[in-house]
Amino acid sequence: QVQLVESGGGLVQTGDSLRLSCAASGRTFSSYYMGWFRQAPGKEREFVAAVSWRDGNTNYAESVKGRFTISRDNAENMVYLQMNKLKPEDTASYYCAADYHGRSWSLLTEYDYWGQGTQVTVSS
Repeated sequence: QVQLVESGGGLVQTGDSLRLSCAASGRTFSSYYMGWFRQAPGKEREFVAAVSWRDGNTNYAESVKGRFTISRDNAENMVYLQMNKLKPEDTASYYCAADYHGRSWSLLTEYDYWGQGTQVTVSS
């Protein structure tokens, strides 16, 4: 089993920054990808970013490229999402997820474990 706990969300203004954290416990050493997804009210959950647990390679949604940075700390079993230049359209609940298949960075259904989510609200 894997447990994922997100933190770091909050209410910010347009252009501000936030750093989300995801604390992972359990058999994290054998996961392929750690991802961040988000879900706005009335919308489907969407891919934001992912990092390879083993080699640190990353992948991003087009909407966040150049503004968000995903990273991991293997020693601490932590995954981070640094979000800069936030926009109102970034408002959503953000979820950390662990994938054990390694077939797709961004396919929601490939991720096996999910955290409870942390709310990010960006005011205009």
